[in-house]
Amino acid sequence: MVERNVEIVSNERDTDLYFRLALRAPEVAHATQPGQFLHMRIPPLREALLRRPFSIFQANGQTVTILYKVVGKGTEALSRMRAGEEVSVIGPLGHGFTVPQPGGATPLLVAGGYGMAAMYLLAERSPQKGMVFVGGKRAEDILCEKEFRALGWDVRVTTEDGSRGEKGIVTQLLPPELRRATRGQKLFACGPTAMLKVVAKIAEEFNVPAEISTDEHMCCGVGVCLTCVIPVRTGDGWEYQRTCTEGPVFDSRNVLWELPA
Repeated sequence: MVERNVEIVSNERDTDLYFRLALRAPEVAHATQPGQFLHMRIPPLREALLRRPFSIFQANGQTVTILYKVVGKGTEALSRMRAGEEVSVIGPLGHGFTVPQPGGATPLLVAGGYGMAAMYLLAERSPQKGMVFVGGKRAEDILCEKEFRALGWDVRVTTEDGSRGEKGIVTQLLPPELRRATRGQKLFACGPTAMLKVVAKIAEEFNVPAEISTDEHMCCGVGVCLTCVIPVRTGDGWEYQRTCTEGPVFDSRNVLWELPA
């Protein structure tokens, strides 16, 4: 983990409200594992004291790239920044995904919207190809499809309005695929909490392992403030764990979606 002011290499619109931001950060790129994130301070947003977390999409040599959606003042200010300007980052942070092993379970990646960003390094570094299930509200929310296909992965798409791929939600594709399975499979998921909860339920129903990348609000990003905790099973009980350090990736079997009575 390093804290650095890093130079923007490019900041380009991807689709509609989505942007790709490439940063010159060789130390971060070298150390990044799939599923980790950057904590970024955006200089033009002077009134904001807190950094913002972004999943690392790509890490190649001298650069790291993130995908982000313009949803508020912070990301709107970030979208106006240009090559040559600097941002402050801390990273790579967090506990990431377990990279599949040769000859192991077939990886099935499940992503909602820009949850795809957290999945790319996992697919790129996996010695075993699998399937990618990606969903969004509309065609403009489907990201990185061509990049995953270029890696040789089978990509399945759903949109809620039917404008791309199959109409519906992404988790509806999982049960039919798991029923067809002729060998072991493992789920990896990143997206909205409601989607992760369904993935965890499906994994339990079909008795397949699953790792999920949780989406919680963060303040410090380094495990001090305890604002991003979620309840997690431990032994015979449970405890709160920090998504910025113990996570954001957890074994789905250990996450408590509702607190015990």
